[in-house]
Amino acid sequence: MSPHISMITLGVPDVAKATAFYERLGFAKSSASQEAVTFFKVGSVVLGLFGRDALQEDAAAGNLWTGNGGTAVAANYASEAEVDATMASAEAAGARILKLAAKAFWGGYSGYFADPDGHVWEVAFNPFWSVDEQGHVDLPE
Repeated sequence: MSPHISMITLGVPDVAKATAFYERLGFAKSSASQEAVTFFKVGSVVLGLFGRDALQEDAAAGNLWTGNGGTAVAANYASEAEVDATMASAEAAGARILKLAAKAFWGGYSGYFADPDGHVWEVAFNPFWSVDEQGHVDLPE
């Protein structure tokens, strides 16, 4: 079995409110969604929104989850212009801009925003990677 990621689930205090934010951001809700959980197909990965308390209980995470931790979800794009457009869309949808997109020390271009529940997203252009029309990253060998 090869390592892979098929789904990222964000624990949120209000599934309906979080769903509305991601829909404003342009994500299309799957018909598999229910009142307690929302699913979005994002390229080859599924983004899930699940009640924070329910997720903590389901995972038997106890006191491990005291906040959002040090995790950032990233979206890579093929150009700086696409990064700027995505950051603007996020802000218009209700995100809080944490760091304006700018040239990065590693040679790319990136910015950060937080969704209304505090989940951090990086939006980046990496000139050393290629990104296809579906947003799939092709890493160098």
